[in-house]
Amino acid sequence: MKLFGAAARDGDGGDTDALAVQGLTAGYGALRVLHDVSVHVGRDEVVGVLGANGAGKTTLLRAVAGIVRPQAGTVVLHGRDVSALADHARTRAGVGHVPSGRELFADMTVADNLAMGGQALPTARATELRARVLELFPALGRMLDRRAGSMSGGEQQMLAFGRALMTDPALLLLDEPSTGLAPAIVASLFDALRQLIAEGGMSVVLVEQNAGLALEVVQRAYVLRQGRVVLEGTADQLRSGDLVDAYLGA
Repeated sequence: MKLFGAAARDGDGGDTDALAVQGLTAGYGALRVLHDVSVHVGRDEVVGVLGANGAGKTTLLRAVAGIVRPQAGTVVLHGRDVSALADHARTRAGVGHVPSGRELFADMTVADNLAMGGQALPTARATELRARVLELFPALGRMLDRRAGSMSGGEQQMLAFGRALMTDPALLLLDEPSTGLAPAIVASLFDALRQLIAEGGMSVVLVEQNAGLALEVVQRAYVLRQGRVVLEGTADQLRSGDLVDAYLGA
C-alpha cells in the first residue's frame, strides 16, 4: 500500500511542516472564537489539541479544513498557503476531516459514502484505498449495502473515519472521535489510528476532550482555552503533574 496522501506531498521539498497555522483568528460572523492561534504539525507527526468545551478546538479544525474562513492569519499545508481555498479544494490538497458530527450522507449506503470520499481519485487508487479502509474496519465490509442513517453511532464513526481516509489525506483531522461511544468502539477506533500512525506517511491532528486518551497516542499537544493557546508540550511533559488539568476547566 502506498502512503496516504503521497500525491499531495509531491514537490513539497521534503522538509516542510505538514501544517503551519500562524496568527489564526476565526469565528462565525461577528463572533470570534479563535484569537491569534499558531500551531504546527511536522511530517508524520501526531499532534493533539486539548481543551474544555467551548475552547475553540472544533473551530480550529474547521478553519484548517476550510469550512470556516480565517479573519486573520494563514494556513499552510506542506509549504503551500491554502488560506484562500474552499473546503473541497483543501481536500484535494491533502486534508482529510472526520467532523465531530460525522456528517454522513444518511440516505446513502456505506459503499456509496466511501465512494464519495474517493470520487476525485483515479479508480485504481480509490479501489486500493477502499481495500485498506475495509482492512482497518472489517465491520464496514459486512454492511456495505446498509444506509448510513440506520447504523449505530459507533458504526457511523467508523464510516466517517473511513470516508476521510478515502480522500487519500496527507493530513488527517480527527474531531472528538471518542465522544458518546462505548469503550469497545473507542478502543477499535484508536487501534485503527495506531495502525495508521505506525505505518507512517500521514500527519494527524487529534482533537479530544479525553486528555488521557489523547496523550497515549499523540507526540505533542496544544491546550486551548477561550480560543487561545495557553500551553503546549510533548505528551510526556503534559502527562506529568497537573498541567493539563489546570487548563481544562472553564
